[in-house]
Amino acid sequence: MAEKMIRELFEPTGIGINGSNPWDIRVLDDRFYRRVVRDKSLGLGESYMDGWWTCARIDELTVRLLRIRPEDRVSAGLRHLPAFLAALLRNPQSRRRARIVAERHYNLGNDFFGALLDPYRQYSCAYFAADGCSLEDAQLAKMDLICRKLELRAGDHLLDIGCGWGGLAKFAAEHYGCRVTGVNISTEQLAFARGFCAGLPVDFLECDYRTMQGSYDKIVSVGMFEHVGHRNYRTFMDTVHRCLKPDGIFLLHTIGCNHSSAYADPWISKYIFPNGKLPGPAQAVRAAEPYCVIEDVHNLGPHYDPTLMEWNRRFQEAWPRFRGEYGERFKRMWEYYLLSCAGAFRARNVQLWQFQMTRRGGARPQPWSRESGVSAAAETHAVPTG
Repeated sequence: MAEKMIRELFEPTGIGINGSNPWDIRVLDDRFYRRVVRDKSLGLGESYMDGWWTCARIDELTVRLLRIRPEDRVSAGLRHLPAFLAALLRNPQSRRRARIVAERHYNLGNDFFGALLDPYRQYSCAYFAADGCSLEDAQLAKMDLICRKLELRAGDHLLDIGCGWGGLAKFAAEHYGCRVTGVNISTEQLAFARGFCAGLPVDFLECDYRTMQGSYDKIVSVGMFEHVGHRNYRTFMDTVHRCLKPDGIFLLHTIGCNHSSAYADPWISKYIFPNGKLPGPAQAVRAAEPYCVIEDVHNLGPHYDPTLMEWNRRFQEAWPRFRGEYGERFKRMWEYYLLSCAGAFRARNVQLWQFQMTRRGGARPQPWSRESGVSAAAETHAVPTG
């Protein structure tokens, strides 16, 4: 019965069972069928981790699956109801729980992430501004785009909320002459960032964004809003408003889903980003509405597909160095994560937005954006290529 349901589900997608196409599923354990019917996306991911099925192109498999909205077609009964209710009734991203994702994901090891990422350790969507450019050049282009949207200049004090390994802070200090304060709760990332930015006007604070004080010319947050949670979006924007000078600029770079909800994908939440939640566009805008003028919204989603595919290529290449430490189940988990996410962006199921904002009531002119062109205050900076 379960096998018949899965075959009927896959029929309109062009996905075959034990077929010859690279996106076809090869079933290695017949328990796969019941597990997917019972647990939906969680069962699909876990059964791959357990070696119950394989596929040459998980990214293309994901594209085809998402086009038919399989979650609407396969009932999971009440199995995930407790997690759904918990997301509605409690705050999974409270101050106490916020550190869980740092401990389980971002603290995996600086050597591990260094094998996947570019020299500036950018663990966020790159910007492939020219055909054929490398990941290194695309990440430089992304950081420069952010700095131009912020209209950074010498003497500015930039607050970087969720600063990662300090790559954007280093880039901004080196190429735009500004002072940077980076905020993070990952001990591993901060340990690397402090050495990486040594000798530059860059400081790092290990603290929750909700505790931030001070006054900053510009504020940026890249790839951190996904960990804030729907109960805290307004608190996040209130923090930005409190810390941003009246004539300042804020740039929010975040993955987002096409609709608003309080519930995260169960596999991603369990294995990759605990307590994470992608915002819908309306959620981000409603949170900012009392405080900000939204100057520009830029969708870079199509650029995340090649970013993730390149991370996976580097992961596979570097895996022999890490096999003994992490094990084969971890490998299958990570390749499923990277490739299924690439497929989700390719299917336009998820997006990557850059929201450029200024404070309401401010007297400053509209900042530089893709639509407004170069403002009188903006400067042109040469960006080195790798």
